[in-house]
Amino acid sequence: MNESYWFWILFSVIVVCLLALDIYVTDHRKGKIGIKTSLVWSAIWISAALCFNVFIYFLPGSGKEKGIEFFTGFILEKSLSVDNLFVFFMIFNMMDIKSENQPHVLKWGIIGAIVMRVLFILFGVMLLSYFHFVIYLFGVILFVAAWKMAFGNDSPGNPDDNPIIKFISRHFNILNGYTGKRFFVRQGGKLYFSHLLITLIFIESADLVFALDSIPAIIAISKDPFIIITSNIFAIMGLRALYFALAGFADLFTYLKYGISVILFYVGCKMIVTDFVHIPAVVSLVVISAGMIISIALSVCLNARHAKADKAAKTSKIELA
Repeated sequence: MNESYWFWILFSVIVVCLLALDIYVTDHRKGKIGIKTSLVWSAIWISAALCFNVFIYFLPGSGKEKGIEFFTGFILEKSLSVDNLFVFFMIFNMMDIKSENQPHVLKWGIIGAIVMRVLFILFGVMLLSYFHFVIYLFGVILFVAAWKMAFGNDSPGNPDDNPIIKFISRHFNILNGYTGKRFFVRQGGKLYFSHLLITLIFIESADLVFALDSIPAIIAISKDPFIIITSNIFAIMGLRALYFALAGFADLFTYLKYGISVILFYVGCKMIVTDFVHIPAVVSLVVISAGMIISIALSVCLNARHAKADKAAKTSKIELA
């Protein structure tokens, strides 16, 4: 068996075992997932990714370069995913999904996202191998994504305007109201799509839009399908736990989207000039990490300053009264 097959097997075993354990633990919990549990599982997924990263880094040959590419891709996808989580948070609020049912929706949403991302990655790599000029199209897509991230609307939109949900509404029976964790409900001899399933479809369609931005971005970091897929999936796998850890702290990441916008613009430039200028993976790692750290630090500092100013203003009003 080729050595690369063993790498795929090792990766698959790690992901399947951790995912099965994660799903078993959370599916057998009563009530919503707490912040403590979310942080523990987030740490487990990040630790697994870093251990796998170390394994790649110390492989003989080009392991060091591949290890840097993996870590850069992981940081890039994680940063994009964090912003996407807040969109999921808005979708759950819009669709009025109870907190105890959200892990169930996210479980199937992430499984669907994994399948979608793998197919998109393989298709993107295949396109580049046959039509190299597509790399410039990917660069333009990233420029547009950077602009939309910085100046676009953060709202996920109205589900009634979603073309996929419109199609389902015309051709299938939809049952509104609480149906527990069931995606399908049979009443009066008819099969209905539950409100929970519509929410899942809404989230998957939102992730489809996210994938159109993130896949060209990760391909700009590495052309190796193994590095692209593994770093992408490791970044996605911990999203369910990360969601419940971050959902209550959306205000702390006010300026994150601007940092991500800068990152997407940089990656787009890297893709456009790839035939003329070689940018080492370590440079991309520094730029992407700096964009994340600076935007988060800026969010925390400015939010703390605004909170202090608001408190001072309220105190002043009380004294004047």
